[in-house]
Amino acid sequence: MAVVRDLETVNAELQQQKERVENVDFKMITFSLAGKDYGVDIMNVKEIAKADKFTYVPNAASYVRGVYNLRGDIIPIIDLRTFFHLPVEKKDTGIENMLILLIEDRVYGTIVDKIDKVVGINSESIQPPHPIFGDINIKFISGVVEKQGDLYIILDVVRIFSISKDEDKSRLPDTGAAAGGYYMPPSQDPLPAASPSLSGTESALDFIRQSLPAIKRFYPSPINETWLRERFAGWSTGRSGADLQLKDAGEADNFLSLFYSPSTAAFWHDDYAAAVKAALPGLSANTIQIWNIGCGKGYETFSFACILKSRYPDSRFKIWANDNDIMAISQAPNMLFDLDEVPEYCRAYMVRGPSGYTFNQEIKDSILFEYHDILNDNSLPDLDIILARDILSFLPVQEQGKLVGEFAEKLKSRGLVLLGMNEELPETEWRSAAKQPVSAFMQRG
Repeated sequence: MAVVRDLETVNAELQQQKERVENVDFKMITFSLAGKDYGVDIMNVKEIAKADKFTYVPNAASYVRGVYNLRGDIIPIIDLRTFFHLPVEKKDTGIENMLILLIEDRVYGTIVDKIDKVVGINSESIQPPHPIFGDINIKFISGVVEKQGDLYIILDVVRIFSISKDEDKSRLPDTGAAAGGYYMPPSQDPLPAASPSLSGTESALDFIRQSLPAIKRFYPSPINETWLRERFAGWSTGRSGADLQLKDAGEADNFLSLFYSPSTAAFWHDDYAAAVKAALPGLSANTIQIWNIGCGKGYETFSFACILKSRYPDSRFKIWANDNDIMAISQAPNMLFDLDEVPEYCRAYMVRGPSGYTFNQEIKDSILFEYHDILNDNSLPDLDIILARDILSFLPVQEQGKLVGEFAEKLKSRGLVLLGMNEELPETEWRSAAKQPVSAFMQRG
């Protein structure tokens, strides 16, 4: 019986050890640096990404590869190999493997050689760090662990990226504003105080390109590139260093103040209305189909409806007016006005009611105001005119391309696209039909 009790005790101990090993309470993303295996707590990993283009940051530390636009968020990119003075593998392409880390509400991109897999372990199996286990400073290692014959060095990324008075701030990057701002190097201005060279100017312009999506959801692209360069040339005159960056929403608003088309969120003034009317093509269809994207409270739509009625007096027209502001779109059909606030070209189409002036029934019947997100399916007939002022530039670049493709698909052969005053479509597929203050395009071919 004594022997049996001893075997039971041994079996119990083995079972406890097995349960302890199988009890996974710590998961890490594993990767390699200079041929050795490392791990990072999965709770600090926001996502995994690949990229090959980073915006250069002048005067930054050697391990800072630049900044990167991660779906509108501007994040600093740190090369861990350079940070730890490790050799860098040569690659056939410039594409880098990145771990996107979330550290104390800030996001960083870190470049590594290779990202492997998720490994689950029991935290009790983690051993204290020892210099023999790695080529990096022991203060950046939280522990080492063996899993199925592989030894992993677990990095203390919170310590690596945390900035405190007791640490050398010049070694660590700072993302500036925590929520969607811009990247600032740890010490010096992003550009020298002297007049920038061409490369310095391009670098400063790249900062503007990176900052606008994060601060104002304005997405630089070929659609607005001409305006962006012209605006930067004027705006940057007399500026240098940190003054060539957008530091907050107020500065971004100032930069974008000259972008918007005339009479935004208001009735179109007489001169602009005349320019729009002159840009409209000669159409003879019995019914003219129009898509008005981003109609807001309806001022733009009513202005355009009056212009259409004047331009095509013998045709019926139908305007699909869309916006994703449900409050604005619900109020638009029943708006009342003082006659003094209505431009002259609209007054012939208005009637007086007990509470104020409104548009006549013919104009109202020609407009269908709908709450709709244009990024979803757009079930529309073939269109004669598309009105989308200052809309494309505030969509992510991929969505811009998707919507322009939809324009081409839905537009009739002689159809016209009216964009914002400072927006343009690619010359390879579209030809200009009007310029400043009206930006209009027709398809080639």
